[in-house]
Amino acid sequence: MGADLFVQFPEVTALADGILGYSIEELCTRDPHRRLRDTQFAQPAVFVVNALLGMQRANEQPDAYRFFAGHSLGEYNALVAAGVLDFGTALRLVRRRGELMAGVTGGAMSAVQGVPAAFVQRVLRETGLSSVHVANLNADTQTAIAGDRVEVAVAAKAIGALPGARVVPLNVSGPFHTPLMAPVEPALRELLRACEFADGHGTVVSSVTGAVFRPDEGAELLARQVSAPVQWVRAVTTLRTAGVTRFDEVHGSTLTALVSRIH
Repeated sequence: MGADLFVQFPEVTALADGILGYSIEELCTRDPHRRLRDTQFAQPAVFVVNALLGMQRANEQPDAYRFFAGHSLGEYNALVAAGVLDFGTALRLVRRRGELMAGVTGGAMSAVQGVPAAFVQRVLRETGLSSVHVANLNADTQTAIAGDRVEVAVAAKAIGALPGARVVPLNVSGPFHTPLMAPVEPALRELLRACEFADGHGTVVSSVTGAVFRPDEGAELLARQVSAPVQWVRAVTTLRTAGVTRFDEVHGSTLTALVSRIH
């Protein structure tokens, strides 16, 4: 992951190593201790690689991008790409975010395809499962549920009985983007309040509200992000309303595919 990027950006790579206390290149390209399975290492790794890809893209096409958005962790990359957060500050936040989120265990997530979010929410209400929630609203007929591991399995079976529904377990370690992550918020919020959010050079759309990200609300939005559902459908709708017609994804094609399924 990102093998060719670390050579292109040696100064940024060195900065990342200093902040993290280990070699980000070794983690991403060799992972000798098999740490990438751990949230507290996976999040900084993904963030750094995405940040370097963003810098590469900006060098190739300066001033080409006016709007930015990211899904979950990717929102930190969007804020860096837009100049709202500097790389070092964002990486320190991501490192702590990963550590805190790794501390919440016993959870599970599953992707739900083929049915609208309203159908999924109705099943959760009817089954009376209090520890399962809609975690991601990704497309018109794609969501993710998360929560207590046992209850997610029960919910998956009930949702899977809906006509056209397909439920796929996700390889994650926690109940991300649900109220079960609320214990993470206070420590993260305290760290965020000490950070400076600049106006930036572009417009960022929040994955928490689906509306334009306001720097003066940055600390609260990012603190809430860990326990709030990802509002990707709303974010894409906001971008389209603002006149965006071209979506350019820096790492893979997952989000681009989701955009095509939002009408």
